[in-house]
Amino acid sequence: MFKSILAHPRTRGLDIDDPSTTHLRKQIIEEKPFLRQIYQDWYEGLRKTLPKNDGLVLELGSGAGFLEDVIPGLITSELFFCPYVKIVLNGISLPFAAGALRAIVMTNVLHHVSDPYLLFSEAARCVRKDGVVSMIEPWVSRWSKLVYGYLHHEPFHPYSTDFGFARGGPLSGANSALPWILFKRDQARFESDFPQWQIKMIRPMMPFRYLVSGGVYSRNLMPVWTSSFWKTVERSVDTRIHKWAMFALITLRRTNIPS
Repeated sequence: MFKSILAHPRTRGLDIDDPSTTHLRKQIIEEKPFLRQIYQDWYEGLRKTLPKNDGLVLELGSGAGFLEDVIPGLITSELFFCPYVKIVLNGISLPFAAGALRAIVMTNVLHHVSDPYLLFSEAARCVRKDGVVSMIEPWVSRWSKLVYGYLHHEPFHPYSTDFGFARGGPLSGANSALPWILFKRDQARFESDFPQWQIKMIRPMMPFRYLVSGGVYSRNLMPVWTSSFWKTVERSVDTRIHKWAMFALITLRRTNIPS
């Protein structure tokens, strides 16, 4: 009931796996200044994680975003045809030679990947030594368990014992807790299974701003002029961010261990 009241009127009743919905999401991000500021901050964070040397950077799940504006020359991609991306591909089978990529980046994509082992195996083949995989993903905290468990439209299973989930649609299939499971709860298991990937950085962040912006599928809860206020509120909980974070900036570095 509460989710229905908050739902953005233009997204009600839509099939989120329909490519036309992705185009609508892109329009909504452009039309919601508060939300666009959040994406801009996310994208600047991703840009700063990239190795300084030259080389190709691939974005998975470019969909509704505008990361290409922040990372010039970015290879944008999506699982299905979109008129504004450069290539259609699946992250578990990349059309690149071994070591061809400097980096792979993604925003809210990993938690939709039903078999992340296949993704990281393929990424290890294509990303050169000291290259990175950097991502913005949902994160599990005491606060986010309430938000993702009761207010969010995507599946959220922090107690799952699996690193994957039953395959569904490109957006409807998900486990919002998956990045936290991989890189925090079961970090030792991930590192053992993937010695070619070093977890270089996990930066939990943004406990409130995305929520009050309404995101893509909900109405604005606060006007854009309150953005600086919410940034101040978020800074006030920096020392306790592990209890409050809703997202994390995660960077993996490709080691010299063969795939």
